Parts: sequence; structure tokens; C-alpha cells
Amino acid sequence: MKPLGPKVVALGGGHGLYASLSALRRVTDRLTAVVTVADDGGSSGRLRRELGVLPPGDLRMALAALCGDDEWGQTWRDVVQHRFRSDGDLRGHAVGNLLIVALWELLAEQASGSGDAGPGTNGSTVAGLDWVGRLLGAHGRVLPMAAVPLDIVAEVRGADPSRPDEIGQVRGQVACASTPGAVLGVSLVPADPPACPETIAAVEDADWIVFGPGSWFTSVLPHLKVPALARALTSSKARRVVALNLAPQPGETDDFSPQRHLEVLQAHAPDLRVDVVLADEGVVDDPGALDKAVQELGGRLELAGVAADDGSPRHEPARLAQAFVQIFSE
Repeated sequence: MKPLGPKVVALGGGHGLYASLSALRRVTDRLTAVVTVADDGGSSGRLRRELGVLPPGDLRMALAALCGDDEWGQTWRDVVQHRFRSDGDLRGHAVGNLLIVALWELLAEQASGSGDAGPGTNGSTVAGLDWVGRLLGAHGRVLPMAAVPLDIVAEVRGADPSRPDEIGQVRGQVACASTPGAVLGVSLVPADPPACPETIAAVEDADWIVFGPGSWFTSVLPHLKVPALARALTSSKARRVVALNLAPQPGETDDFSPQRHLEVLQAHAPDLRVDVVLADEGVVDDPGALDKAVQELGGRLELAGVAADDGSPRHEPARLAQAFVQIFSE
């Protein structure tokens, strides 16, 4: 019987978290994904506005990433990721989004006993995600970073190209990710949202906490702006690893160096200690500058070949998994 591996909590959202989970599920059987809940676009945004639920899209992607490599896992991964193609109301909706919200609604109704409770209430959120995880045979658990839907507010310089030096605010994940200006920092609305109790418990019990890769301002940093979660992340006995992106995120971190990502992380969470920073050896132009930035966070730099061979800014799961094995064993 293979070892269970360390208790790992991975934070993020979207494609970045998908990449880390696809690797981490090969490393440990005790894996929890903590997912941003601020998406306001596409299928998730439509369901959020219509039903008042947490946006399910990033939660769905995390569950899909945790599917196994056997026929069952890959079939259900494809099912939940499938989007309807039509000219009607279902256009663009992901099957997994509808499945998650349907479970939230059913479980809320069962909990209330009245049949009129809204989805995502009475503890149904986590239970619904656990049910989907069981159906998919997910190698881990998926939890939201907060118990209510959130909006990201970005401080942006030059959001109006005609006023390049003016600093203003942009609200909403889609708007923040696509602004033509330079994002300086992010905050959340509401500013002190209720954290998910199961998420706090997982962080407090973790051996390792993994930040990134992913969209820095809209997927990684928001976790540090939920006060109760930020306190847990800072005080947890777990060791912390930051997995850096392979390239700047268009619209969010244009022209960011690897060390600039760490400087922004430190600005958003001054009390956060980092043990290891993982970066791809092929994209670091100035290892000395990056190493200095890592040391200022209290950690060490780990360089490894984790990129895919096709030249895209995409992590290769097996290589990323091997890098995590090396980090966790030291």
C-alpha cells in the first residue's frame, strides 16, 4: 500500500490551480483545493446573478483536475468540462456548473425541510462539492475560500488609456483580468467575508500549503484578502511553497519579472512566511535577483524544468509532480 503522502492545501483558481492539482494528485492522497469564488463572467457569472450562488466554474475545474487517469476519471472529467453549443439559454453553460448548482439546491431544500431554501445555504455548499467529488472519483477535496460570492476590486494605473498616470478602481474579476492598465493591488467586496469553516480547518491541519501558479491578482492573492483565511495561512504550522508562473498573465501582470510576483505577494501579506519558491529554470533570466527576493520572504529558491515541451506557458503535470516530490521530501 503506497504512503498517503503529506497533507497538502493548494490555493488558486482557474487554469493555474488546474495545473497544480493535476500534479499534486500524483504526489499525495491527502489533497485539498481551496478555490477563489469571485468569478463574474461566462456560465459562472450567469448562475451567480440568477441564483445568488457561489460561482461554480473554478470549483468545477478543480474537481476535474482531481479526476484519475482511468476511464472513469477521464470520462467524468470530460463530462463536467463539456459546454453546451446552442443559440439558446444553455449556450456556454458547463455541465459541471449545472450539476454543482443542482446539488446545492437539492441539499439546501433537504436541510430546510420546506423546499424553498436557496441553493448554497445551510451547509449545502461543501456537501454538494463532496457529492460531485465522489461521483468523479476525485483524488482530493475541493472547498471555497469564502462562504459567499465575492467581487475583486483592483487599484489600476491607466485603466483609461487616455489618462495613463491616473489611478482608479476596477471592479469584477473579468474587468480586473482584462484591464489595459497596470494592476497595483486588489481588495475584496465584502471586505470581511465569512470564511468556509472546512477551509480554515484544512489550512490549520496542513503539512504544506501551495500558492500558485495562476492569475496573480485574480486567483492567487485574493485568498490573502479574506481576513480569517489570511490569519490561518499566516499562523498555520504548515510549510509554504509558491509555484511561479511560466510567463506574465496578459492584462494582469504584463512585464512582471518572477521577483516582481514575489514583491507583490509580500505587499499583500507582509506577515506571510514562505519556505520554498518553485520556478522553471528555463524562464528565469536573473536567478540572483529572484533568489534575493525569495530570501526576503524567508525561503529558498528551487529551480526545476516544469514546463511543457510545446513552448506554451503551461506546466507539464508529471514534471511539476516530480518537483513537488523533491520539495516535500527535503
